[in-house]
Amino acid sequence: MNKMFAIAGVLNYLAVVFLNAFTDLGHKIIIQNTVFKIYDGSTQIVLTAIVNALILLPFILAFSPSGFLADRFAKNIIMKHSSLLAVVITLIITYSYYQGWFFCAFAMTFLLSLQSALYSPAKYGYIKELVGVKFISAGNGAVQATTTAAILLGIIFYTVLFEALLKDSFSTKEDILQTVAPLGWLLVLGSVIEWFLASKLPNKMVEATKRKFRFKKYFTGAYLRKNIIMIRRKKEIFGAIVALSLFWSISQVVLAIFGEYAKSELGITSAVTVQGIMALAVFGIVFGSIMAANFSKYYINTGLSALSAVGIVVVLLSIVSTSSTLLLVVEFILFGLFSGLLIVPLNAKIQYLSPNVHLGTILAGNNFVQTLFMFMFLMLTTLFAYFGTDAQILFYMMSLVGVCLVLLLFKRYFIMACWTFFELIFKIRYRFNYVGLENIPEDRAVMLIGNHVSWIDWFIVQLPIERRINFIIDRDIYNWRLFNRAFKLAQLIPLSKKASKDSFIETSKRLKNGKIIAIFPEGQISRNSDVAKFYRGYEIIDRSGAVIVPFYIDGVFGSLFARHKGDAKRCFLKKREITLCFGEPISQEIRADELRDRVIKLKS
Repeated sequence: MNKMFAIAGVLNYLAVVFLNAFTDLGHKIIIQNTVFKIYDGSTQIVLTAIVNALILLPFILAFSPSGFLADRFAKNIIMKHSSLLAVVITLIITYSYYQGWFFCAFAMTFLLSLQSALYSPAKYGYIKELVGVKFISAGNGAVQATTTAAILLGIIFYTVLFEALLKDSFSTKEDILQTVAPLGWLLVLGSVIEWFLASKLPNKMVEATKRKFRFKKYFTGAYLRKNIIMIRRKKEIFGAIVALSLFWSISQVVLAIFGEYAKSELGITSAVTVQGIMALAVFGIVFGSIMAANFSKYYINTGLSALSAVGIVVVLLSIVSTSSTLLLVVEFILFGLFSGLLIVPLNAKIQYLSPNVHLGTILAGNNFVQTLFMFMFLMLTTLFAYFGTDAQILFYMMSLVGVCLVLLLFKRYFIMACWTFFELIFKIRYRFNYVGLENIPEDRAVMLIGNHVSWIDWFIVQLPIERRINFIIDRDIYNWRLFNRAFKLAQLIPLSKKASKDSFIETSKRLKNGKIIAIFPEGQISRNSDVAKFYRGYEIIDRSGAVIVPFYIDGVFGSLFARHKGDAKRCFLKKREITLCFGEPISQEIRADELRDRVIKLKS
């Protein structure tokens, strides 16, 4: 990630992202805290839901225009002009505060959100243009961490100042706004600085659409239908959009109902306490986003999203059975942590799979679908609250939605989730280093051949490679009842010394289909630190069009999973360093003894 920050414009861009979220949230907090102070019960839930709806509605209405603008013009220019518009809007908001015009300030939430809706596709599309595909996960992690840090600081900053200015000197909502009106100038200042920094961003546009925006097609819904078809064209993009939509819907409802839940069920009446607990979820998102970027070091790790969805459901169910404020703090931090781990890979996947020329439209479509989901969920929340449904029941309902999210993600990313589960376990005790990953071709069949030193070699080799590796495994182990179904699911190839012909035919077939095959030609796990003799069986495999990539695993000798334990004693708390070196691809025929020599040379 350090290399990414060295790219010109990255730090400036992250500052723009921070100020954008910080300023937008500031006005929302002021309005929500005013509602919290004046209203109770179902009225409070309804008004809070309406505030959130005013924030969401522009993302629905601006779907086609925002996508068009982000594809038609340079994204840094869109950010520059949008932030200038925010300066004008925050000046009007500030004037409304001083006049005590609550409903005017309430309605201005819509305009401020409309500016964000036009801004958003350009802001997120700029990530791919600025840092490239290589750092797309790290870029999304940094943006998510920056955004959530801005939200965390914004909640604390504006809530504390709100309470400090207000104290107890109010009787109406108009009194509240006039008392806290100086906060409006902070909104203006943030917008001005954001505009100045946005004007300094470099132009990274590579290709742009030359289409013209036709308002008739917009008002008749022609653009909407066309853009919906575009985002549904790739199933993986649309699946990620739906998953994110369910997640944000759950989050919106939780934020809308927690204030009333804390007030009625737990007796918490302080706006600082309520907002502070929710703000800690944002604190968790920062760490979750950083972790997601770290776990996506080699490729976009979508398995994290599936596992994190399970964590979100568990947290939601635990909140409604908690009466301790301290436990609520921990639960909201965990909710944020799992949220960051879920959001970053899915956003990165959408950007990665989207062609640059349509990136703005697809990201606008992402906003549209997410916002539509959130808007419907908030309307349902408002309806349930109007008919007297308490917040606890709504928490249980969101848990059921979370279960649907789990099923959706596991259906698409089950294999990735399994590998991620192993990665989480093994990284507790091991630190993995990889050399020569660039030697593995991405677009052709590969035979990976190297030394065999432990029971977890399969994991060590697979970890940095997104394409699933088909390992050749001893048939006796393959037939173990407890693991046989998992081995079949992992598409392992069983090999018997007495009947190897069928195995080699199957291996040749998979190589012709462009698969990656991994072979440990020693035939068994080493009992010492030497590389044993390589068996010649692999030589008769038809590998037309495929290359051999040799590898050497170092650092596993003496570990729990190795047969060779060694003599040196290690500190239990110290992580073991494991290094895997991949050699240059070999396209010509090579004898087993020559290949063994090449593998041994990789050790040095």
